[in-house]
Amino acid sequence: MVSVIQPEDNSDMGFYDDRVLPHILNFMCGMDVDKPFREKACADLTGDVVELGFGSGTNVEFYPDTVTRIAAIEPNDEAWKIAAKRVAGSSVPIDRAGLDGQHLPFDDDSFDHALSTFTMCTIPDLPAALAEVKRVVRDGGTLHFLEHGIAPDEKVRTWQHRLEPMQKRLVGGCHLTRDIPRALADAGLTVESLEQFYEKGAPKSLAAMSLGVARIG
Repeated sequence: MVSVIQPEDNSDMGFYDDRVLPHILNFMCGMDVDKPFREKACADLTGDVVELGFGSGTNVEFYPDTVTRIAAIEPNDEAWKIAAKRVAGSSVPIDRAGLDGQHLPFDDDSFDHALSTFTMCTIPDLPAALAEVKRVVRDGGTLHFLEHGIAPDEKVRTWQHRLEPMQKRLVGGCHLTRDIPRALADAGLTVESLEQFYEKGAPKSLAAMSLGVARIG
């Protein structure tokens, strides 16, 4: 693991989070190893879709032709700037429609589906965000997800708990120990398909993945 010296000044940390981290995440989230999983997460999406944590738009190339609109929820201005070329080149209309997944600015039953990739780890109040997804997605719709979280192996979990404070500081509040399938079930969503695996090429503490679809209603 690369050792990073953290700035002590909160203003410096704010600059890092706002201006530097989006470029790091754009590189990391755009890696080829993730593309088959992103494509699978986006498969079968149709109609109007709300995407939590749009980031720099690394899912754009995988939207199916059956999607008619993407409402992108993205709080970071720099990430949205990085996404500009992807958004402009998309065959699917994309609007930056909100900044906070915990408070979605939409009427009830506004969307057919929702999409979240590498986002649930960073949302401060995940139950609130999932309640908002349930509210704005029509009954019978789905949440497609690709997320990392708590590992199945005890030794890996031990390291995740040790590393999580540093991970949260370096990666915009990212948690290593969230149990995403359990969080979905606790929010009242029905997990209909689920693949769990370690992503190749990364330390297991960072690479315990959950890929699937959860039904709403």
